[in-house]
Amino acid sequence: MKYQLLVAAGLKPIEALRAATSTPARRFGLTDRGRIVPGALADLLLVDGDPLTNIADTLSIRTVWHRGVQLTTQE
Repeated sequence: MKYQLLVAAGLKPIEALRAATSTPARRFGLTDRGRIVPGALADLLLVDGDPLTNIADTLSIRTVWHRGVQLTTQE
């Protein structure tokens, strides 16, 4: 929901995603997170759709990875 609020406030979807990931990581000197690069911590949300064109797609979570391990879902 926070991404949708940022877009509603005027940010572009890419700016909203960066505001919650790479920008704070960089500000706090956390070089091992906030980006998808070799050697970074693998905390990822994989979603259905394209949040760069429809920010609401961030709510369509398909898979969660935490520290390189895919988490299982309870269905």
